[in-house]
Amino acid sequence: MQPVLNACVFIIDDDAIVRDAMAWLLRSRRLMSESFESADAFERMLSDKFPGTNATVPTEAGCILLDVRMPGQSGLALFETLIGNGLAHTWPVIFLSGHADVPTAVDSVKRGAFDFCEKPFSDNALVDRVEQALALSQERLALRLQSAGLVTRLEELTERERDVMRLVVEGLPNKLIASQLDISVRTVEVHRSRVFEKMDVKSAVELANLLREIQS
Repeated sequence: MQPVLNACVFIIDDDAIVRDAMAWLLRSRRLMSESFESADAFERMLSDKFPGTNATVPTEAGCILLDVRMPGQSGLALFETLIGNGLAHTWPVIFLSGHADVPTAVDSVKRGAFDFCEKPFSDNALVDRVEQALALSQERLALRLQSAGLVTRLEELTERERDVMRLVVEGLPNKLIASQLDISVRTVEVHRSRVFEKMDVKSAVELANLLREIQS
């Protein structure tokens, strides 16, 4: 698997030896990383990186290697925060857990974590999962950017164009649309053409599918 460009792996573990070992392992596979000794240190980085926002909005792919048990705020508590602000979706979380933490980690996977690796873990298996998580992050970022572009196009529609679009998507022919909106058929045709042009579609079916993407 080719490395995802400009991606970063965030290592959060209170053990400096573990952090250094994982950073070295990732470098050996041409993966960039940043290390944090605590959940609080990671949150401070997020505050600096995304100042003045209620939700973190990354523009680059990433994933998080998160130790379950740490002094102070636990990895599980941080995970709850990452679920709440949406970052656990954009930057998939891989838990690093001891044997006693496995049931808890499995439950976290069910709640949205990407995976968990039990210590001691296989180096190759861990990096393989990291690369898969980064690929997923990149895919999700691309979809988010695509959705943002669609929303921008929607905002460019006039109120009348929105009215026509809604009825076009419902499958109504131009004559019925004209009757419902009390406008001429020719005016409907003009608005319909502009909607298709602004939304970059060629048919009502394509338009309906596009709107479903925005709503999903």
